[in-house]
Amino acid sequence: MMALDIDYHLPDHETAEQFYQKYETKNVMGKGLSSVVRKCIEKGTGKEFACKIIEFNDDNQAERNASSKEIDILKLVRGHPNIINVVASFKTPTCVFIVMELCHNGELFDYLTTVVRLSEKCTRQIMSSIFNAVNYLHSHRIVHRDLKLENILMDSNMNIKITDFGFAVQLGENETLHDSFGTPGYMSPELLKRAQNADMPEYGLPVDLWACGVILYTLLSGLPPFWNRRENVMFRMIKDGQYTMTGAAWEGVSETAKDLIRHLLVVDADERYTAAQALQHPFFNIERTRRRDFMPKRTLKAHIILIWSINRLRTLHYKPQPIRGKELLENPYRFKSYRKMVDSIAFLLYGHWIRKDEHQSQNRATLFQAEEKSDLLHHEQILEQSRLLGEQSEALQLKHQNEMHEKT
Repeated sequence: MMALDIDYHLPDHETAEQFYQKYETKNVMGKGLSSVVRKCIEKGTGKEFACKIIEFNDDNQAERNASSKEIDILKLVRGHPNIINVVASFKTPTCVFIVMELCHNGELFDYLTTVVRLSEKCTRQIMSSIFNAVNYLHSHRIVHRDLKLENILMDSNMNIKITDFGFAVQLGENETLHDSFGTPGYMSPELLKRAQNADMPEYGLPVDLWACGVILYTLLSGLPPFWNRRENVMFRMIKDGQYTMTGAAWEGVSETAKDLIRHLLVVDADERYTAAQALQHPFFNIERTRRRDFMPKRTLKAHIILIWSINRLRTLHYKPQPIRGKELLENPYRFKSYRKMVDSIAFLLYGHWIRKDEHQSQNRATLFQAEEKSDLLHHEQILEQSRLLGEQSEALQLKHQNEMHEKT
């Protein structure tokens, strides 16, 4: 999580004496509607942790029950490598402290805003961890209900950790849900339909797999599958399953990856993949699939083709497609290196994605954020990053000019 400059009020030391005897609180790392996450230091060992502090009014029993439920669920799933590990918890009459492991590389959301979109190899590693964690949760009949990029953290080794179980609930046998929880862009069709019409069926574990589909789509393209400035229009798109995988953002994305998305973003919850089914999809067995599909026949012709193909792949990096000056001026977004730079600068300057894809009515918007991320950056940091991006742009232009000079 990114550290915030604002110093939020800390709970009274007298009422939370047990916590303060063992831990020393540091800077604020993030905040929610009724909670604040701070870095804290264990006094006895000097180890760093993250502490979620939930405050509530004296008469708000619902919030007390919700915080107790969150702690119980965290303790139940403690030990899974891809779920945030709770270290300790402390309750007082006015607040609750949940001490958890500290993930130094912060939110997957912040990482994505830096790189714009991920390769299939990187996406495969991340989604494998997410599906493993979801499969483990669902084996305990636990539905998270708020899976999103902001609730997925990365530790110092870039391992994935699912966090924020404030909306999570453990279901009984054949139990379903009817209340509305979650983040709009990640909500499933059945959840939205139930929220708008009490006569519609209730929902359950499959809502998490819909959210996984949204995350997978966003990692590969840098775009949310469902977005519109008017929330009611966006909800209609979700309920109808209206999304596309065309345009510049999807250039180079394999059909295998797209097929997995189609099995997750399914309006009918009964037809949607489970986490276990998703892990068995060819997208996660790509190397084995490639070996099976591309095993050459033992013929001279097949060997010649194979050798030629390998040599061609090796030389592609050294023989890039020449970029003509006129093409670059007319449509710089056509070229991948410039496209990535334009997106990074747009997010840096405006705090949200502003470009609409040429072939889609989608918009990166704020990737479902309610507040602009640029508000959390210092002015000096923005200027420094702008300078670095400017230097990268000049280097690219010089490289293309040299290549054109060599051609002539």
